Amino acid sequence: MKNFLALFLLLAATAASAQGVTPVRPAAPSDLVLTGLTDNDTTAGGVARLCEQVAFSRGLRYGDSEANVLDVATSETTKADTPRPVLLFVAGDTFTGDRGAPELSRDIQDEAMCFAARNGMIGVRVNYRLAPAATWPMGATDVAAALSWVHGNIDLFNGDAREIVAVGYGAGAFHVASLLAHPELQTDRADVAAVVLVSGIYRVGKDASDGEKAYFGNDVAQYDRRSVYPGILNVDEPIVLAWAANDPANLVAQGETLKKTLCGAGHCPRATLLRSHDGIASAFGLDGSGDSLAEPTLLLVHQLEARGLP
Repeated sequence: MKNFLALFLLLAATAASAQGVTPVRPAAPSDLVLTGLTDNDTTAGGVARLCEQVAFSRGLRYGDSEANVLDVATSETTKADTPRPVLLFVAGDTFTGDRGAPELSRDIQDEAMCFAARNGMIGVRVNYRLAPAATWPMGATDVAAALSWVHGNIDLFNGDAREIVAVGYGAGAFHVASLLAHPELQTDRADVAAVVLVSGIYRVGKDASDGEKAYFGNDVAQYDRRSVYPGILNVDEPIVLAWAANDPANLVAQGETLKKTLCGAGHCPRATLLRSHDGIASAFGLDGSGDSLAEPTLLLVHQLEARGLP
C-alpha cells in the first residue's frame, strides 16, 4: 500500500514517463476473447505522446454481449516485482452513450488510462451496454461482471485485485454507485477497495431527461427504488465525490445532496469541487488546467492504508 501511496503522489504531476527496468509482461491467457483492436494501438490523435510505452490489450470480453468488453493498459517501463493497484474507469456522458463523437470519447478515456499506466498502475476501461437497449439495472450488472473478470484475470497483467479503485464518471458514476447500493446486483468477487464518483446523477425525478427515461423507464413511481438511496448509506468503502463548478445545476445539486446525505449517515465522503472539466481525462488534470482529483484521491489512499487490506 505504501507503493500505492507513492504512485498517487505522481497524480499531481504531469504524466512523465516512469523510469525503471522493463519487465516481462505476463501473457494473456489463451481463453480470453479478443475483439476489435489489439495491443499497442497508441497512435490515435493527441493521445499518442501520452501513451508512449503504454501497451493496450483491447476488447477483452467479460460477458455475452458485444458491448461487454474492456481494455487494459499497462506501462512497459513499470517494474513487475510488485502487483500494481488498479484504476477501473466506468465513463459515459449519458445513459445512451456518446455516439456523437465516439472516437474522441475513446481518445479522452485513453488519456486517463495511459496516465494511470505511466504512473505505475493498471488502467482498466469498462465498456457496457447502453440504453434504450439496456435498461435499469443492466449498467450496474455489467460493471459487476467486469469486476468479477478483473478479480479473476488482472494478476495476468500484474494487477492487484485487492486494490481496485473504481472511478465512475457521468452515467458511469451512477452505475458504480448503484452496484454498491444494491447488494442484490452484486456477483461473486465484484468488490472494490474504494470509489471515485464524478459528476453523476444518483436519483432521477419527474424532470428526467429523455436519456434518463430510456434507462430508468417511464414509470416515475419506480425512480426512488432505482436510485442509489438508501443503499448507498450502508456502503463501507471509502468514497471520493467530485463535480465541476461548470456542471449543469442539476448535476451540482446531485453531488451536493449525496454528500449531505452521506455525511448525515456518518459516512462523509471526501469531496472536491473541480473548477471545470470536459471529461474524465481533464478531471484528472490532463488538460493542463491544474485542476484534478489528485489530492482527494491521495487522501483516499491514506484512508485505505489506515484501514488495511486483507
